[in-house]
Amino acid sequence: MRIFTWLFRAALFFALFAFALNNQQEAAMRWFFGYEWRAPMVFIVLVDFAFGCAFGVFAMVPSWWRHRRVARRQVVDAEVDRGVGVPSSSMALEPLPEHPPRDGL
Repeated sequence: MRIFTWLFRAALFFALFAFALNNQQEAAMRWFFGYEWRAPMVFIVLVDFAFGCAFGVFAMVPSWWRHRRVARRQVVDAEVDRGVGVPSSSMALEPLPEHPPRDGL
């Protein structure tokens, strides 16, 4: 199974590399007020992809914080219900147990 994973990764890499080689012609992005950016098309696509990834991550941050706050509150409520008491600040920030590594990652 590992060989198929590596073959898939190699095929994906070479497909993207061929895409980059085939899109080396210069392209222009026209902005407001007459500003124009000229660069190889592959760089423009790469920059757009990076901005899209960054926007997606920043859009998810408030949701992640909300879920983290709710999960932390549930842990505190469960400990109070068991009679353990309110955890100290150092106990609330203990790292989670490490999970075993997954194959291929």
